[in-house]
This record gives sequence, structure tokens and C-alpha cells, in this order.
Amino acid sequence: MKIIIFGATEVGCLLATEFFEDHDITIIDKEENRTDEFSKLDISFITGNVCDIGTLKCAEVENADVFIACTAIDEANIVACLSAKRICGIRTICFVSKEEYKNTLYFEKNNINTGDFFIDYIIWPEELLTQDIFRIVTVAKALDVENFADGNARLLEYKVTPNLKIVGQKIKDCGFTNDTIIVGITRNSELFIPNGDTEILADDKLIFMGTAHSLDILAGTFFHEKEIVKNVAIIGGGTVGFMLAKNLETLKIKTKIIERNYPRCEYLAQELKNTLIIHGDGTDLKLLDEEEIGSADVVISVTNNDEKNLLCSLLAKQLGVNRVIARVAKVLNIPLFEKVGIDVAISPKNSALAEVKNDLAENNVDILATVEQGLGEVLEIRVKPEFDGRKVMELKFPTPAIIGVIQRHNKVIIPYGMTELKYDDILIIFTRAEDGDAVKEFFKAGSSK
Repeated sequence: MKIIIFGATEVGCLLATEFFEDHDITIIDKEENRTDEFSKLDISFITGNVCDIGTLKCAEVENADVFIACTAIDEANIVACLSAKRICGIRTICFVSKEEYKNTLYFEKNNINTGDFFIDYIIWPEELLTQDIFRIVTVAKALDVENFADGNARLLEYKVTPNLKIVGQKIKDCGFTNDTIIVGITRNSELFIPNGDTEILADDKLIFMGTAHSLDILAGTFFHEKEIVKNVAIIGGGTVGFMLAKNLETLKIKTKIIERNYPRCEYLAQELKNTLIIHGDGTDLKLLDEEEIGSADVVISVTNNDEKNLLCSLLAKQLGVNRVIARVAKVLNIPLFEKVGIDVAISPKNSALAEVKNDLAENNVDILATVEQGLGEVLEIRVKPEFDGRKVMELKFPTPAIIGVIQRHNKVIIPYGMTELKYDDILIIFTRAEDGDAVKEFFKAGSSK
């Protein structure tokens, strides 16, 4: 596949790094925006601005399959996508940073008068980040939460604290709930697929898949003693903080926002009827103490500054908050946040990368989610006739992978070795990202592996 990326930004670099091994990648931007990271990749770099039709033709856009615009300027991204679409009708993916642009572009796409002149996919990273944080907040102590099969199946990730009774035990001896499978473990920053004899160690991150009900029981039994998130403090009242508070209000979770910009506080107070708005600086330890931030079940720092989010998160930890979630703009900073004890460090860029990967997936394969900063993938694969009647234990994957969930019509099945696959089943499979292509290849029609 030939992919053209407009924007030598961090997002552009993430996309190029993710796809260059299997696809033909061309980056378009000004020469001064080219960094050493791009020079390390086997890609083409064209100097110019895609708002100039000549630059697009130089990049051979008419021979490309996908055009992605991800500069820091929304208007440039929009014009670039529309220009590429007009030249050759190529599939276009446009990054935007404002809700009004997303809403307008979706309207234009669905407008019957638009014809073929529209943008195929609009990505607003802040919205994706909000959705990710909201899922994590609503499950006590979870590091990651993903929902599948219309919410009837889930993925939950938990960190193993030294006091848990499962430390030192083999998975097969832990007595995890029925309809639950442990599909992955991250240990010392490396993700692997475990088996029944794998021993669980302190500080492991365990990734489970199962029915929503069974995972609720698992969580309450092993990880948080049925704690319920009742109150949340958000530091930063920007777009993400505002959208998070609106979502939390729908669940009637007691929420407060600390925002340093007074006019923004006035706006938040008008729009959020059940959220307490506090005018102040989230790095002010005295303010945090006076507002009893330490009593919050979760503190979320979502300003647009990594250093400030790190400081706010560390102060919250100092005040005794058990669970802190921080927004990280620069993806390379995520390991630092985790190393100093921040429970969940999450980037809108990683959320957006997962969306693009899913959009570019094969028609019969979807990437439902990525975990551990892209180390793991959850694939959705529809069973073809060649696999009808095959038992799970008979599937000899060429690389480590686990079928976590089978969706059969409206029924969700958590499989074991003797479970038989049926034609048109939907398999939800967990594997390492580096092994995803091998798993997809295995399930292609006619595979006899």
C-alpha cells in the first residue's frame, strides 16, 4: 500500500514508524521540519506544501492508496485532503484539533449535495483520549479498559501490587473467575503471552479478557475489593477536561475541575451544572490540600503541558491519591511518567494511531484496540468456511496469540480448548503487535496451518 503523509510532526513520525516496513511511505513537509527520526526510516521525503497541486503530483498522489494530513494546522490539513480527493478520489484521513471542524466535516461528508468531494475519515485525538480516560476511570484501579461485543465482553488491565495473594502463584492455581482469560502480561516493559504455568510476579501488568460480568467479579475479588469510583478531580479545564466532566456527570460521579484561567472557569460553570469549578493552579500544593484532593478516588491531570501534568500528578500522589491518570502530549515521555509512579499515562497521539491502524486494516480484520503503548493488539477476525468445526486447541498459531472471546450472533463465548469454531463467528484475538500480521495471515482463506 502506498501512503502519503502530510506533516513531519510527532504524529507523522509515529505513523511512518508504524507502517514503513510493510508499506510505501512518502512524507511531505518543509525541509526544516525533517528530523533525524525520519532519516532513520526507509521512506521518501518530499519538500513542499500539499496545498500546491504540483507538490501532490510530485508525490504521485494519483498512484497512492491513502492520504493522511496530520500537521498542527487544521485548515492546512482540510485543504490538503480536499485537494488530494479532487485530484484522484484517494481515501483521505484528516487530523483536526477543534470540535467544530469535525462536526462540519462530518456534515459535509453526509450531505447529499457533496458528491465525491469530501474527507473520508476525520480524527480528533482529544475526543479519542477522552473516551479512553473515561473507560479507565469508571473501573476502579484499572490501567486500561476496552469494551467489545456491544459491551458484553471486555479487556481489563491491572497492576499486581506486592500485597496481592496471587503474587508468586502460577496462573492455573490462582482461581480466576470462570469466563475470564489472562491473555497478556507486561513485565519489565516487555509484553508476552502467558500460559497456565506462568508465575505472577509483583509489578506485573495483567491483561484479562472475558464477559463483562465475570470481569466485574474478578476485579472485586482480586484487585479492588469492590471499590466504586464516587468522586473525581480533574486538573485542567480545557477541551478534554470539559468533555470528561460532562461524561462523568452522566454517571452522577461527584466531579471537580481545577482551572487557572478565570474566563474558562466562567464558561465551565455555565456548561457543567453538577461539577464544582475551582479557579486555581493545579501545581499549588496548598490549594490541592485545601480542596481535599487527597480524598478523591481518581485525579486526572489533562493540561496541555507534560511537565505540569507530571508535577500535578506527583503532588496528588503525595497527598495520598491512590489512582492518578495523566495526559502525555509527547509519547516518549510515557515511560518516564510510569517510572515515577503515575498509574496511567496516556497520549492522544497513541489513541489516534490506533484509529488509523484500524482504518487501514484488511476488510475481514479489524484492530479493535491497542494496549501497552502499542505493544499489544486486539484483533477482530471473522471465521471463514475453512475453519468451521475446528477446535480451538487444534489451531496451531505460528506465533503466540490467544482467542479471548468468540461472538456468535448475539451470544458471547469465552472459549477453552475444546470449543469449536463456527463459520461466521467473530473472533476477538489478543497478540503482540509485532505478531499481528502472522495471525491475520493464518486466518486467510485456504490456510491449513
